Amino acid sequence: MESEPKLRIVVDAMGGDFAPAHEISGTLQALQETNGGFEAILVGKEEEIREHLRKQGVGGQSYSVVNASEVITMEDSPTAALKQKKDSSLAVGMRLHQEGKADAFVSAGNTGAVLSASTLILGRVKGVGRPTIGAFFPSEQGVFLLLDAGTNVDCRAQHLYEFAVMGSVYVKEIMKYEHPTVALLNVGEEKKKGTEIVQETYRMLETSALNFIGNVEGRDLLAGKANVVVCDGFVGNVLLKFGESVPSFLKSRLKRYAKTGFLRRLLVGLMRNPLRASLKDMDYEEYGGVPVLGVNGVSIIGHGSSSPKAIKNMILKALEVAKSRINRKIEEALAQSPPVPSPGQVIATAQ
Repeated sequence: MESEPKLRIVVDAMGGDFAPAHEISGTLQALQETNGGFEAILVGKEEEIREHLRKQGVGGQSYSVVNASEVITMEDSPTAALKQKKDSSLAVGMRLHQEGKADAFVSAGNTGAVLSASTLILGRVKGVGRPTIGAFFPSEQGVFLLLDAGTNVDCRAQHLYEFAVMGSVYVKEIMKYEHPTVALLNVGEEKKKGTEIVQETYRMLETSALNFIGNVEGRDLLAGKANVVVCDGFVGNVLLKFGESVPSFLKSRLKRYAKTGFLRRLLVGLMRNPLRASLKDMDYEEYGGVPVLGVNGVSIIGHGSSSPKAIKNMILKALEVAKSRINRKIEEALAQSPPVPSPGQVIATAQ
Protein backbone atom coordinates (compact mmCIF):
# COMPACT_ATOMS: atom_id res chain seq x y z
CA MET A 1 0.00 0.00 0.00
CA GLU A 2 1.44 3.35 -1.09
CA SER A 3 1.98 5.97 1.59
CA GLU A 4 0.39 9.38 1.20
CA PRO A 5 2.65 12.05 -0.33
CA LYS A 6 4.22 14.48 2.10
CA LEU A 7 2.56 17.85 2.54
CA ARG A 8 4.59 20.77 1.15
CA ILE A 9 4.92 23.86 3.33
CA VAL A 10 6.21 27.15 1.91
CA VAL A 11 8.19 29.18 4.45
CA ASP A 12 8.71 32.87 3.74
CA ALA A 13 12.38 32.81 4.74
CA MET A 14 12.78 36.59 4.53
CA GLY A 15 9.62 37.64 6.36
CA GLY A 16 10.44 38.16 10.04
CA ASP A 17 12.55 40.59 12.01
CA PHE A 18 15.32 37.98 12.34
CA ALA A 19 15.05 36.47 8.87
CA PRO A 20 16.34 34.23 7.52
CA ALA A 21 18.13 32.84 10.60
CA HIS A 22 15.03 32.20 12.74
CA GLU A 23 12.98 30.97 9.79
CA ILE A 24 15.62 28.42 8.83
CA SER A 25 16.22 27.26 12.42
CA GLY A 26 12.47 26.91 13.04
CA THR A 27 12.00 24.97 9.81
CA LEU A 28 14.78 22.55 10.73
CA GLN A 29 13.27 22.09 14.20
CA ALA A 30 9.90 21.28 12.64
CA LEU A 31 11.49 18.78 10.26
CA GLN A 32 13.31 17.15 13.16
CA GLU A 33 10.20 17.03 15.38
CA THR A 34 8.13 15.42 12.61
CA ASN A 35 10.97 13.13 11.56
CA GLY A 36 10.97 14.69 8.10
CA GLY A 37 7.21 14.31 7.83
CA PHE A 38 6.76 17.16 5.35
CA GLU A 39 8.65 18.94 2.59
CA ALA A 40 9.79 22.47 3.41
CA ILE A 41 10.11 25.01 0.61
CA LEU A 42 12.27 27.92 1.76
CA VAL A 43 11.58 31.00 -0.37
CA GLY A 44 13.86 34.03 -0.39
CA LYS A 45 17.34 35.17 -1.35
CA GLU A 46 18.84 31.83 -2.27
CA GLU A 47 22.51 32.57 -1.59
CA GLU A 48 21.71 33.98 1.84
CA ILE A 49 19.49 31.01 2.71
CA ARG A 50 22.05 28.44 1.59
CA GLU A 51 24.79 30.22 3.53
CA HIS A 52 22.73 29.89 6.73
CA LEU A 53 22.06 26.22 5.92
CA ARG A 54 25.79 25.61 5.47
CA LYS A 55 26.55 27.27 8.81
CA GLN A 56 24.13 24.90 10.51
CA GLY A 57 25.66 21.89 8.78
CA VAL A 58 22.36 20.78 7.30
CA GLY A 59 22.17 17.75 5.08
CA GLY A 60 19.70 15.07 4.09
CA GLN A 61 16.65 17.07 5.15
CA SER A 62 13.35 17.29 3.24
CA TYR A 63 13.71 20.83 2.00
CA SER A 64 14.21 22.84 -1.17
CA VAL A 65 15.10 26.47 -1.83
CA VAL A 66 13.29 28.78 -4.26
CA ASN A 67 14.93 32.10 -5.09
CA ALA A 68 13.10 35.40 -4.65
CA SER A 69 15.14 38.56 -5.13
CA GLU A 70 12.97 41.03 -3.19
CA VAL A 71 11.76 41.45 0.38
CA ILE A 72 8.58 43.12 1.65
CA THR A 73 9.51 44.91 4.85
CA MET A 74 7.37 45.90 7.83
CA GLU A 75 7.47 49.51 6.61
CA ASP A 76 6.07 48.74 3.14
CA SER A 77 2.47 49.52 2.28
CA PRO A 78 0.84 46.06 1.99
CA THR A 79 -1.06 46.40 -1.30
CA ALA A 80 1.51 48.65 -2.98
CA ALA A 81 4.35 46.31 -2.02
CA LEU A 82 2.63 43.35 -3.69
CA LYS A 83 2.34 45.31 -6.94
CA GLN A 84 5.84 46.77 -6.82
CA LYS A 85 7.71 43.74 -5.47
CA LYS A 86 6.39 40.87 -7.55
CA ASP A 87 9.57 38.86 -6.96
CA SER A 88 9.35 39.15 -3.17
CA SER A 89 9.55 36.04 -1.02
CA LEU A 90 5.94 36.65 0.01
CA ALA A 91 4.56 36.94 -3.52
CA VAL A 92 6.64 34.08 -4.95
CA GLY A 93 5.78 31.78 -2.04
CA MET A 94 2.08 32.57 -2.18
CA ARG A 95 1.98 31.92 -5.92
CA LEU A 96 3.57 28.51 -5.36
CA HIS A 97 0.67 27.71 -3.03
CA GLN A 98 -1.92 29.12 -5.43
CA GLU A 99 -0.49 27.06 -8.32
CA GLY A 100 -0.81 23.87 -6.31
CA LYS A 101 2.94 23.42 -5.85
CA ALA A 102 2.55 23.71 -2.06
CA ASP A 103 -0.15 22.84 0.46
CA ALA A 104 0.34 25.74 2.88
CA PHE A 105 2.18 29.02 3.33
CA VAL A 106 3.83 30.38 6.48
CA SER A 107 5.18 33.89 7.12
CA ALA A 108 6.22 36.08 10.04
CA GLY A 109 6.40 39.09 7.74
CA ASN A 110 4.26 42.18 7.24
CA THR A 111 0.81 41.11 8.49
CA GLY A 112 -1.09 43.42 6.16
CA ALA A 113 0.90 42.23 3.17
CA VAL A 114 0.40 38.56 4.05
CA LEU A 115 -3.33 39.14 4.44
CA SER A 116 -3.50 41.05 1.14
CA ALA A 117 -1.52 38.38 -0.70
CA SER A 118 -3.65 35.62 0.81
CA THR A 119 -6.83 37.36 -0.35
CA LEU A 120 -5.67 38.59 -3.77
CA ILE A 121 -3.60 35.58 -4.84
CA LEU A 122 -5.44 32.69 -3.19
CA GLY A 123 -8.92 34.21 -3.46
CA ARG A 124 -11.82 33.86 -1.04
CA VAL A 125 -13.81 30.83 0.01
CA LYS A 126 -17.30 30.91 -1.50
CA GLY A 127 -19.65 32.81 0.81
CA VAL A 128 -16.92 34.83 2.55
CA GLY A 129 -17.12 38.61 2.17
CA ARG A 130 -13.97 39.37 4.15
CA PRO A 131 -11.25 36.95 5.28
CA THR A 132 -10.14 37.39 8.87
CA ILE A 133 -7.42 36.56 11.34
CA GLY A 134 -7.98 35.93 15.02
CA ALA A 135 -6.00 35.76 18.22
CA PHE A 136 -5.84 33.14 20.95
CA PHE A 137 -6.47 34.26 24.52
CA PRO A 138 -6.15 32.25 27.75
CA SER A 139 -9.07 31.93 30.12
CA GLU A 140 -10.13 30.05 33.23
CA GLN A 141 -11.72 27.41 30.97
CA GLY A 142 -8.91 27.09 28.44
CA VAL A 143 -8.03 29.02 25.30
CA PHE A 144 -10.62 30.97 23.30
CA LEU A 145 -10.43 32.48 19.83
CA LEU A 146 -11.12 36.19 19.30
CA LEU A 147 -12.18 37.30 15.82
CA ASP A 148 -11.36 39.81 14.30
CA ALA A 149 -7.95 40.73 15.71
CA GLY A 150 -7.28 43.78 13.55
CA THR A 151 -7.82 42.71 9.96
CA ASN A 152 -11.14 44.47 9.41
CA VAL A 153 -11.56 47.68 11.39
CA ASP A 154 -14.96 48.55 9.91
CA CYS A 155 -17.41 45.64 9.65
CA ARG A 156 -20.98 45.07 8.60
CA ALA A 157 -23.17 42.61 10.47
CA GLN A 158 -22.73 40.09 7.65
CA HIS A 159 -18.96 40.12 8.15
CA LEU A 160 -19.26 39.59 11.91
CA TYR A 161 -21.64 36.70 11.27
CA GLU A 162 -19.12 35.14 8.87
CA PHE A 163 -16.34 35.53 11.48
CA ALA A 164 -18.51 33.61 13.94
CA VAL A 165 -19.08 30.78 11.47
CA MET A 166 -15.41 30.53 10.50
CA GLY A 167 -14.25 30.71 14.11
CA SER A 168 -16.71 28.04 15.17
CA VAL A 169 -15.55 25.68 12.42
CA TYR A 170 -11.90 26.35 13.26
CA VAL A 171 -12.10 25.65 17.00
CA LYS A 172 -14.17 22.53 16.36
CA GLU A 173 -11.82 21.06 13.77
CA ILE A 174 -8.44 22.25 15.11
CA MET A 175 -8.97 22.83 18.83
CA LYS A 176 -11.38 19.87 19.12
CA TYR A 177 -14.22 21.66 20.93
CA GLU A 178 -17.17 19.40 20.17
CA HIS A 179 -19.92 22.04 20.44
CA PRO A 180 -18.08 25.38 20.43
CA THR A 181 -19.90 28.27 22.02
CA VAL A 182 -19.99 31.61 20.24
CA ALA A 183 -20.47 35.02 21.87
CA LEU A 184 -20.65 38.61 20.67
CA LEU A 185 -18.45 41.12 22.49
CA ASN A 186 -20.59 44.04 23.60
CA VAL A 187 -20.96 46.76 26.24
CA GLY A 188 -23.66 44.79 28.04
CA GLU A 189 -25.33 41.39 28.12
CA GLU A 190 -28.76 42.64 27.05
CA LYS A 191 -29.86 41.93 23.48
CA LYS A 192 -30.50 45.57 22.62
CA LYS A 193 -27.13 46.86 23.84
CA GLY A 194 -24.47 48.19 21.52
CA THR A 195 -24.37 49.80 18.09
CA GLU A 196 -26.91 49.10 15.36
CA ILE A 197 -24.42 46.80 13.63
CA VAL A 198 -23.83 44.81 16.80
CA GLN A 199 -27.57 44.51 17.42
CA GLU A 200 -28.13 43.34 13.84
CA THR A 201 -25.33 40.80 14.26
CA TYR A 202 -27.01 39.54 17.42
CA ARG A 203 -30.25 38.89 15.50
CA MET A 204 -28.36 37.02 12.79
CA LEU A 205 -26.46 34.87 15.27
CA GLU A 206 -29.48 33.96 17.40
CA THR A 207 -31.32 32.62 14.32
CA SER A 208 -28.29 30.73 12.99
CA ALA A 209 -27.24 27.12 13.51
CA LEU A 210 -24.32 28.22 15.70
CA ASN A 211 -24.15 27.53 19.43
CA PHE A 212 -24.68 31.24 20.18
CA ILE A 213 -24.82 32.16 23.87
CA GLY A 214 -25.45 35.90 23.50
CA ASN A 215 -23.40 38.95 24.44
CA VAL A 216 -20.34 38.94 26.66
CA GLU A 217 -18.58 41.90 28.23
CA GLY A 218 -14.87 42.54 28.66
CA ARG A 219 -14.94 41.12 32.20
CA ASP A 220 -16.28 37.81 30.84
CA LEU A 221 -13.41 37.10 28.47
CA LEU A 222 -10.84 35.66 30.89
CA ALA A 223 -13.62 33.77 32.67
CA GLY A 224 -13.90 31.69 29.51
CA LYS A 225 -17.62 32.07 28.88
CA ALA A 226 -17.24 31.30 25.16
CA ASN A 227 -14.92 29.38 22.84
CA VAL A 228 -15.28 31.98 20.08
CA VAL A 229 -15.73 35.71 20.72
CA VAL A 230 -16.67 37.99 17.83
CA CYS A 231 -15.96 41.72 17.45
CA ASP A 232 -14.72 44.11 14.78
CA GLY A 233 -11.01 44.52 14.15
CA PHE A 234 -10.76 47.87 15.91
CA VAL A 235 -11.88 46.44 19.23
CA GLY A 236 -10.08 43.15 18.66
CA ASN A 237 -6.72 44.74 17.95
CA VAL A 238 -6.93 46.95 21.04
CA LEU A 239 -7.59 43.84 23.14
CA LEU A 240 -4.77 41.93 21.45
CA LYS A 241 -2.16 44.63 22.01
CA PHE A 242 -3.30 45.08 25.61
CA GLY A 243 -3.06 41.32 26.21
CA GLU A 244 0.45 41.19 24.74
CA SER A 245 1.57 43.84 27.26
CA VAL A 246 0.37 41.94 30.34
CA PRO A 247 3.28 39.46 30.81
CA SER A 248 5.96 42.17 30.60
CA PHE A 249 3.93 44.38 32.97
CA LEU A 250 3.71 41.57 35.53
CA LYS A 251 7.44 40.92 35.25
CA SER A 252 8.26 44.59 35.85
CA ARG A 253 5.99 44.69 38.90
CA LEU A 254 7.63 41.60 40.37
CA LYS A 255 11.11 43.01 39.78
CA ARG A 256 10.12 46.21 41.56
CA TYR A 257 8.66 44.18 44.43
CA ALA A 258 11.85 42.08 44.70
CA LYS A 259 14.05 45.16 45.05
CA THR A 260 12.37 46.19 48.30
CA GLY A 261 13.97 43.51 50.50
CA PHE A 262 15.76 40.17 50.73
CA LEU A 263 12.70 38.15 51.78
CA ARG A 264 10.65 39.59 48.93
CA ARG A 265 13.47 38.79 46.50
CA LEU A 266 13.47 35.23 47.82
CA LEU A 267 9.70 34.94 47.42
CA VAL A 268 9.86 36.20 43.82
CA GLY A 269 12.62 33.67 43.10
CA LEU A 270 10.46 30.85 44.43
CA MET A 271 7.51 32.06 42.37
CA ARG A 272 9.43 32.36 39.09
CA ASN A 273 8.89 28.87 37.68
CA PRO A 274 5.24 28.53 38.77
CA LEU A 275 4.50 31.98 37.36
CA ARG A 276 6.22 31.16 34.07
CA ALA A 277 4.20 27.95 33.80
CA SER A 278 0.92 29.70 34.63
CA LEU A 279 1.55 32.37 31.96
CA LYS A 280 2.49 29.84 29.29
CA ASP A 281 -0.92 30.24 27.63
CA MET A 282 -0.12 33.91 27.04
CA ASP A 283 3.10 33.15 25.18
CA TYR A 284 2.61 33.60 21.42
CA GLU A 285 5.48 31.18 20.78
CA GLU A 286 3.28 28.32 21.96
CA TYR A 287 0.73 29.03 19.20
CA GLY A 288 3.25 30.13 16.59
CA GLY A 289 0.74 31.87 14.38
CA VAL A 290 -2.87 32.19 13.33
CA PRO A 291 -4.52 31.21 10.06
CA VAL A 292 -6.11 33.59 7.61
CA LEU A 293 -9.65 32.24 7.66
CA GLY A 294 -11.79 32.54 4.54
CA VAL A 295 -9.16 32.20 1.78
CA ASN A 296 -8.71 29.35 -0.69
CA GLY A 297 -5.63 27.92 0.89
CA VAL A 298 -3.72 27.65 4.15
CA SER A 299 -1.93 30.84 5.13
CA ILE A 300 -0.43 31.17 8.61
CA ILE A 301 0.67 34.57 9.93
CA GLY A 302 3.14 34.85 12.78
CA HIS A 303 4.58 37.59 14.98
CA GLY A 304 7.32 39.66 13.32
CA SER A 305 9.75 38.89 16.14
CA SER A 306 9.04 35.15 16.01
CA SER A 307 11.71 32.95 17.55
CA PRO A 308 12.76 29.63 15.94
CA LYS A 309 10.35 27.91 18.35
CA ALA A 310 7.49 30.12 17.14
CA ILE A 311 8.37 29.44 13.49
CA LYS A 312 8.41 25.72 14.23
CA ASN A 313 4.96 25.91 15.81
CA MET A 314 3.67 27.97 12.86
CA ILE A 315 4.74 25.18 10.52
CA LEU A 316 3.19 22.50 12.71
CA LYS A 317 -0.03 24.56 12.76
CA ALA A 318 0.06 24.81 8.96
CA LEU A 319 0.36 21.02 8.71
CA GLU A 320 -2.59 20.56 11.04
CA VAL A 321 -4.81 23.03 9.19
CA ALA A 322 -3.85 21.62 5.78
CA LYS A 323 -4.84 18.12 6.88
CA SER A 324 -8.18 19.30 8.26
CA ARG A 325 -9.62 20.55 4.93
CA ILE A 326 -11.13 23.36 6.92
CA ASN A 327 -11.98 25.58 3.94
CA ARG A 328 -14.43 23.06 2.54
CA LYS A 329 -16.09 22.85 5.95
CA ILE A 330 -16.32 26.65 6.20
CA GLU A 331 -17.96 26.82 2.77
CA GLU A 332 -20.45 24.13 3.76
CA ALA A 333 -21.26 25.87 7.05
CA LEU A 334 -21.89 29.21 5.36
CA ALA A 335 -24.10 27.57 2.74
CA GLN A 336 -26.12 25.39 5.12
CA SER A 337 -26.85 27.78 7.96
CA PRO A 338 -27.77 31.21 6.59
CA PRO A 339 -29.14 33.64 9.18
CA VAL A 340 -32.86 34.29 9.17
CA PRO A 341 -33.68 38.01 8.79
CA SER A 342 -35.82 39.73 11.37
CA PRO A 343 -39.21 40.97 10.08
CA GLY A 344 -38.74 43.83 7.64
CA GLN A 345 -34.97 43.40 7.67
CA VAL A 346 -32.85 42.60 4.63
CA ILE A 347 -29.51 40.92 5.14
CA ALA A 348 -26.88 41.50 2.47
CA THR A 349 -25.21 38.46 0.98
CA ALA A 350 -21.43 38.50 0.59
CA GLN A 351 -20.28 38.54 -3.01
